[in-house]
Amino acid sequence: MNFRYIPPVPAEHIRQLPTRDVVLLLLRHLASGTGYLQYGSTMNSARQAFQEEPDADALVNRLSDAWCWLEAHALLSREPSQSEAFRRISRDGMDLVQDPQGITRFEARERLSGPLHRDLEDTVRTNFDLGDYEMACFAAMKAVEVAVRDASGLDNSLVGVKLMREAFRPHDNGKADAEAEGGEQAATANLFAGAMGAYKNPASHRTVDFDDPIEAAEIIQFADLLLRQVERAKRCIGEASV
Repeated sequence: MNFRYIPPVPAEHIRQLPTRDVVLLLLRHLASGTGYLQYGSTMNSARQAFQEEPDADALVNRLSDAWCWLEAHALLSREPSQSEAFRRISRDGMDLVQDPQGITRFEARERLSGPLHRDLEDTVRTNFDLGDYEMACFAAMKAVEVAVRDASGLDNSLVGVKLMREAFRPHDNGKADAEAEGGEQAATANLFAGAMGAYKNPASHRTVDFDDPIEAAEIIQFADLLLRQVERAKRCIGEASV
């Protein structure tokens, strides 16, 4: 009886699919087995399974890339009870395997993997990581509103869109850049006012899918950009007054 090796991922899938999809297929294969995982044994089995393929080396190389991607993103981790050669699927890795929407949440977290503005790092990131995307987006835009009010010196009676219009009123004492031409100043006012109207006000339920973690991550990134623009405007005004 001949022993037949089963490839971790079919050869045609490795050839045709993007790396991310090959990674997910490899992860599901690894999760379907029992015991600890080893890179060497997985690659050796793949090489045996692909020995009749004309591009066997390329197929194994792509699988190796997929394994390294899993480790780099902490979806595979070392098994503490074994030698350094052994791996196990991490909690995030198992979440990805068990939840069809797991890859969407993972990619959304990847978008926010870098540092955010200090006003977003605590409440906003915490709510996002807990899956409360609506609260995370609201808190992000609230942080923008607070930063604009503090920078402009306007009182608490102005909120949301009205606050942005007043704070960034062209050629005024708000946060508008006095050296920018009128169209640019108006565009900045529209940018901030639009952010408040679309993402902070209750009406934003009509324009935002708060069940989509990628969309939520991008709204938070937008808030991060706006906060940095507020800081730049403050610096420009401070330099102009010297």
